[in-house]
Amino acid sequence: MTRTLIIGAGAAGLMCAAHAGPDTLVIDHAKAAGEKIRISGGGRCNFTNMHTAPDNFLSQNPHFAKSALSRYTQWDFLDLVQAHQIAWHEKTLGQLFCDRSARDIIAMLLAEMEKADATLQLQTSALDIAKTETGFRVTLETHGKRRTITPQHIVLATGGKSIPKMGATDFAYRIARQFGHAVTQTRPALVPLTVEDRFKPLAGTAAPARVWTETCAPFEEAVLFTHRGLSGPAILQASSYWTDGAPLWIDLLPDTDLAVDLKAQKKSYGRKALTTALARHLPQRLVDHLASELALTGNVADQPDAGLDDLAAALAAWKVTPTATEGYRTAEVTLGGINTDGISSKTLQSKTVPGLYMIGEAVDVTGWLGGYNFQWAWSSGWAAGQAIAQTAA
Repeated sequence: MTRTLIIGAGAAGLMCAAHAGPDTLVIDHAKAAGEKIRISGGGRCNFTNMHTAPDNFLSQNPHFAKSALSRYTQWDFLDLVQAHQIAWHEKTLGQLFCDRSARDIIAMLLAEMEKADATLQLQTSALDIAKTETGFRVTLETHGKRRTITPQHIVLATGGKSIPKMGATDFAYRIARQFGHAVTQTRPALVPLTVEDRFKPLAGTAAPARVWTETCAPFEEAVLFTHRGLSGPAILQASSYWTDGAPLWIDLLPDTDLAVDLKAQKKSYGRKALTTALARHLPQRLVDHLASELALTGNVADQPDAGLDDLAAALAAWKVTPTATEGYRTAEVTLGGINTDGISSKTLQSKTVPGLYMIGEAVDVTGWLGGYNFQWAWSSGWAAGQAIAQTAA
């Protein structure tokens, strides 16, 4: 007997399975569980962030995530990690990573599932889902063989459309629509941006920066120039707020008062080339690019103070208009998803279809870069699992 069917063996689905109570089955069409966990954080999994708060998430309803995040916090997940004796470390900005491997997190989740007597079945797809008086009727297919189960609960935990090469699809959106739920507009997020051929000569160059768009406050992390355009943590963060055709701005010297520095160099090293003076603060390849783009010529002594002020201002708000994103192929997450208006923020259950739950990236809740999306997976999976378990009590 299957009381609860969880579709998707990713972070949210595995977490839910560990808490949903008896007779829980998790299915996934992949050959292994937790594949996005495995590749995350360079293979070490940025499993949460110490600074997790509702303000770190985007949604049409900015209050929706508050309940789950407050009831299962980053500290709760860290306690679980430590209980399994997984060594971890903090990087910048509160990001927590495994010391050894992301596989440790997957093994932990599978162990928690086993402890809860939940079952995992891989290379299995749900072909048809129908509502019944007592729950659902679902046709499953495994290696060409079909069978029908009648769970009381179904949990959609198949994520969004990011990284399709790993099997990502719009499955959760299709099933949600089938049962009358709206889906907000979706697009790639935490994704590199393309800028025609402008930065090809700079490919591989990185620099600390502050990046912002018309709709977000600045993110201060590294920017990486690529042969396609712009990447790096600051760009990925801003990409979640960027819209087609809009500009973004880059402060190339976020911790330097460039005007003051150049005026000081003018007094002491006036014969130095302006580009040489800039190279004290920026990578030489970037300086060479800026020299061409901004027509930087002459020695520091040749520049009037007003000109140095203008240059500093230009580099503190360097305007770039991307042409597009790199798309779902390289996006870490999907922005948007199943509209939260139709979902209980406490239980993650549909307000109109009893027994139907929606969690993780499938829902219109998208976190910042840095472990926030994993924390939403843990929190929403836990909340749904707790609610399902209570129905059996």
